[in-house]
Amino acid sequence: MPHANNGSKPTIDPRYACFRLLVGPSRIHRWGVFAGEDIPKGRKVIEYTGEKISRRETKRRSENSPLIYLFTLDKYWTIDGAVGGSGAEYINHCCDPNIRVWIHKGHILYMAKRDIRRGEELTVDYHFSKDVEIVPCSCGAANCRGTINLKE
Repeated sequence: MPHANNGSKPTIDPRYACFRLLVGPSRIHRWGVFAGEDIPKGRKVIEYTGEKISRRETKRRSENSPLIYLFTLDKYWTIDGAVGGSGAEYINHCCDPNIRVWIHKGHILYMAKRDIRRGEELTVDYHFSKDVEIVPCSCGAANCRGTINLKE
């Protein structure tokens, strides 16, 4: 599967998507994932997949890559979407997202928080810790925190 880190346009792996999803340029950041059809509230949209790596490897990769697609699964494991990702790794952060995360039996599932219209960019709140490097947010939501990191 092509990834942004190899210079080609990223794609969605249809084996993990429950709806037609498209990748395209995003006003939020680089690439984004867009609904190719209407998605009803409460439905599974896509699974976040990739290589399962340890905390030590997570730290190494996060220090050595300009683009990071790491999602913490639990206290020990992280999923690196840059290796075998479903395309969900291109879903951008928003402080008022239309997708929520549900971690269930070792799987990271993205669920629709509300009805999502065809053409709408899919977004999720990354919930970065307030205790890590502050990352500015450019989501444009009316209730934007100004950072991807959670506040106090």
